[in-house]
Amino acid sequence: MAEIRHQYATVRGHRVLYREAGPREAPTLVLLHGFPTSSRMFRHLVPALADRFHVIAPDHLGFGRSDTPAVDEFTYTFDALTDVTEALLAQLGVTRYAIYVQDYGAPIGWRLALRAPQAITAVITQNGNAYEDGFVPDFWKPVWAYAEDPGPATEPAVRAALSLDAIRWQYLHGVDRPERVDPDTWTADHRDVNRPGNDLAQLALFRDYASNRPLYPRVHAWFRERRVPLLAVWGAGDEIFGPDGARAFARDLPDAEIRLVRGGGHFLLESHLDTVAGHLRGFLTTATASPA
Repeated sequence: MAEIRHQYATVRGHRVLYREAGPREAPTLVLLHGFPTSSRMFRHLVPALADRFHVIAPDHLGFGRSDTPAVDEFTYTFDALTDVTEALLAQLGVTRYAIYVQDYGAPIGWRLALRAPQAITAVITQNGNAYEDGFVPDFWKPVWAYAEDPGPATEPAVRAALSLDAIRWQYLHGVDRPERVDPDTWTADHRDVNRPGNDLAQLALFRDYASNRPLYPRVHAWFRERRVPLLAVWGAGDEIFGPDGARAFARDLPDAEIRLVRGGGHFLLESHLDTVAGHLRGFLTTATASPA
């Protein structure tokens, strides 16, 4: 079993936890988690890849074991979370790397790519959107309403996403074998996102999510210009980012590898780890063997 190093770095005045494994001279893979979890979602994937790759998985501010500064001390936007991730990688001396993005990790990953187009060697997106196609309307309607007009009429619907029941649903919907999913996942996430003051941080990110959509045309242009190797491995039962979100990548990257995993949901690694790891190892071995 590969050794996983749980380490902290001070980045822009804030303490950031990151998991690291594998030889530092190997090709680097940066794992970017989504809402409402942390790098904990990669706890089993990291050792499955660390024999061949240098793996780094940070907790975003406001999640997991990283700091949760108050909203009057840190501006919770996807631009700001990208700033922290970018600064962390610079501190670690990482200049070329592949990204694995999921949910919130996707808009952070796209921003990293737009800021340094030649730094990204490959992309794995696991239920991480870059197209309008993937948004499931019933889930996203209250998010768009809150972003457009935040206030007492729209906030309750998105605040409900911080509840234990809503977080449990994120883990279990669309999963054909729910007994595979560790209940500690949703209880730990519920605890972390509900730390004192963190509800305001999460609401700020809900409001800011709409800022990601105008970036999509630039992301698509980057795909076409760089022809970056891309694997979309997707829980086919996801009711947040539906399978059309995975298929859409082939529009701008005809050689993209699209894998829809039946019986998997939003947090595919919890129920289909071996399937995902198998796809990743084959894809990354080829994709990182030559420049993007």
